[in-house]
Amino acid sequence: MNTSTINKIKHCKSEFYVYNFSSSKIQTIEHQHTHGQLIYAEGGVLHVFLNQQHYYIPGRCFLWIPSNVSHYIVSHSTQIKLFGLYMLIQPNDDIFYNEANVYLVDDLLREMILYTEDWRGCIEDSEMDKFYFLKAIKSNLPKMCQKVANFPIQHPYPKDKRLIKIGQFLRENLETNYSLEEIAKEFGFSTRTLSRLFKEDIGMSYVKFSRAIRISSALELMVEKKLNVYEIAVKVGYMSLSAFSNIFFRVMGIRPQEYINKIKT
Repeated sequence: MNTSTINKIKHCKSEFYVYNFSSSKIQTIEHQHTHGQLIYAEGGVLHVFLNQQHYYIPGRCFLWIPSNVSHYIVSHSTQIKLFGLYMLIQPNDDIFYNEANVYLVDDLLREMILYTEDWRGCIEDSEMDKFYFLKAIKSNLPKMCQKVANFPIQHPYPKDKRLIKIGQFLRENLETNYSLEEIAKEFGFSTRTLSRLFKEDIGMSYVKFSRAIRISSALELMVEKKLNVYEIAVKVGYMSLSAFSNIFFRVMGIRPQEYINKIKT
């Protein structure tokens, strides 16, 4: 998404705007718009940064972004199809639309989103079929959606540049499960100082931060459907399949193979 597209969304006076596209890897600039946004992806995992939070949107989930909330989007997936449905929210609309959250996408909602695949731009009420189709999605979203309960779908994103570099290093070296002591030595910290920095800057331990990066990377690999569960476990730093399966279950509330089977449909 470039500046031109962002400006078109900002200046759209219609109740609905649609922007869908396919890409290999995605990184947008930070932006906001008066429309609220339903963002959904096929074939990859999205990372959305808003309100100093890092949201993961795995397969069969969407993120609702309220109006006028600054955010940017990143995906490391090799091929991803992104769906963006933008909606003007009125004061009397459901409170559902006031808060950012990640929701499961059931079969009906997925088919409705996919139906918009070839639509682009402002959808005027003169385009009755498209306009009232989007109206139906908007009016039914609060009733159709179920929050993702188990996955730590968001966590604070580091503000300290040193922690951002550590996060990038961990993502680039997923196959090695670095301890806090090893990372502290690598980046010139004492273990105590680095541990305190994580808690002060993002309110979570290094272990939880590292685990979140590895599990989100595992989700991306699962969507790509090129590796089996054991290969994915090794790729993200778990030498034991049972250890990976147990951690994945603790985080996601579902076993890795069950999750893969679910996103295949």
